[in-house]
Parts: sequence; C-alpha cells; structure tokens
Amino acid sequence: MLASKDVQIRDPFVFPVAEEGKYYMFGSTDANIWGKGTGFDAYVSDDLQHWHGPFPVFRPKEDFFSDTNFWAPEVYFYQGRYYMFATFRRKDNGLLGTAVLAADRLLGPFEPYSDGPVTPESWSSLDGSLFVDEEGQPWMVFCHEWQQVGDGEVCAIRLSVDLNRAVSEPVLLFRASEAPWTTPYLSPRYPDQVNYVTDGPYVFRASSGDLYMLWAGFIDNTYALGIAKSESGRITGPWKHAEKALYQNDGGHGMVFRTFEGKLMLAIHTPNKTPHERPIFLEVLEDGSRIVSVKPSPPVQS
Repeated sequence: MLASKDVQIRDPFVFPVAEEGKYYMFGSTDANIWGKGTGFDAYVSDDLQHWHGPFPVFRPKEDFFSDTNFWAPEVYFYQGRYYMFATFRRKDNGLLGTAVLAADRLLGPFEPYSDGPVTPESWSSLDGSLFVDEEGQPWMVFCHEWQQVGDGEVCAIRLSVDLNRAVSEPVLLFRASEAPWTTPYLSPRYPDQVNYVTDGPYVFRASSGDLYMLWAGFIDNTYALGIAKSESGRITGPWKHAEKALYQNDGGHGMVFRTFEGKLMLAIHTPNKTPHERPIFLEVLEDGSRIVSVKPSPPVQS
C-alpha cells in the first residue's frame, strides 16, 4: 500500500464507487511522461490517503497509433460500459490528439475504441473530457494546444451517441488570454511567440446547478488552476472567468468529485515537475451560486 506522497502521477482523475466504498484514481503514470508511452495504471483507495496498486489498465499493442506521450486518462461510465478519454502523440504526423478507449470493467483492460483521435487531425489537441448535456448529447471539451496557436484555446466538439467519432466542427469556447488571472508563458522553445497556456479542462455542475469549468494555465510561469462559469448554463457558454486563480501554488489539471460523505473534492497534481508530481485532494467551498475557494493544503513532500 502506498501513501499519496509516494504515488507519482499527473492529471489525477478519481472515479468513486459508492457500492464498494472505494475511490479509483487514474492519471498519467509513466515515470517519464514526456517520453515513450508504456500505458496507464490505476490506484484504489478507501480514504484518499492510502492506495493499492498500481494496476495496469491499458497497455498498447504494436499496431497502436501512438508510442509517445500517454497523457491524462479520464474514465466515465456511459451506456453500460467504461470509456477512457486519453491523449496520445500520433505516429503519422507528430501531433497530439485525444482518442477514446473502452472496457467492460473499471480496471480494464481498456482497448482502442475510436479510430485514432477524435480531435481534428491537423490540430495539436489534448486533454479531452466528456460532458453530456441535458438533451443527452455527448460533447468532448479539449484544448487546442498553445504550442500550435500561441494563445491556447478551449474548444468543444459534439460526439456521436456511441462516442466513437466527432459529428461537428470544434466550437471555440475561449482563449487563455481572456482570463484575468493568467499571464504569458515564457517558453524557451517559442521565444518569438506570445504564449498563453490552456490545459486540462473539466466541466461539472455545482450543487446550485450552475455549470463550471476548471482549467489550468500559468501565472508568472508557475502552474495554476482557474475556474469559469457558463453564463447560459450550456456548454457553449459564454464563459465568465473568475478574477483570481482557484489554486496557484504550482498545481493544476484538476477535476472534482463527491466523496462518500457528500463533500465536493478537487483533485490536482503538484508540483508540476517530473518526477516529483503527486496527487492532492482539496475540499471545494461553495456559496450559493459561486465556487468560493478551496481549503488550503500543506505542500506535498516528495
């Protein structure tokens, strides 16, 4: 059994199973997630502090369309099966894209389901996240990568009911520079480009019924997590950004889930440097129709 401080993971995604009283955590689990991809592992806990695992949930076969940069798996139960949305770097054009995998069990094994990425082939896209609207229409929210466009974008695309392909053109929801809290990212790889980062969008409804989106960027080159609210209550927005970041202590790529006690909990990784990234869990404080803040947490000791 491992303590949270001993689990190296980026982009933690928690799937609670009330019938078992257990939390299943997925994420980017390669020791060097910037290099060759080996697959995804999961961990299981009953207290969010101590974890069983790792359990291998996806291992690619030789004919898989990617062998590099296996990132940000998110797992959803939809129409009787488990679906994983995950980012991979394509072999054919070197660009990132989000593909869909599927399994009959929560711990897999997950197998390729979509025909490669469902994001646009010519885009560098990452961090796809599933959202099903009130009409039952599935959408995928994802990032159009800042390295390709400078000012990173968050977009949404309608998916087929069976989740295996896109059925619309992407809709631009916002650009990173529109948020008042984010600042330009100074990248030595792109010194002549004004860079604003979007990373890890995740959409959820608060207790009030309001629709929110978490997404990560940078403040003075330090990883941070922001939050926006849909003024229409629909995925297409418009999205109004909070004035200040929700978390700015070198942590981000967040998602929220309900604990078995009913608390709204934020999962992020911090710090944002390999191999020191660890999962932390912070209670989200709500005030009527507003997400106010998260309870502070002591720094993760690596």
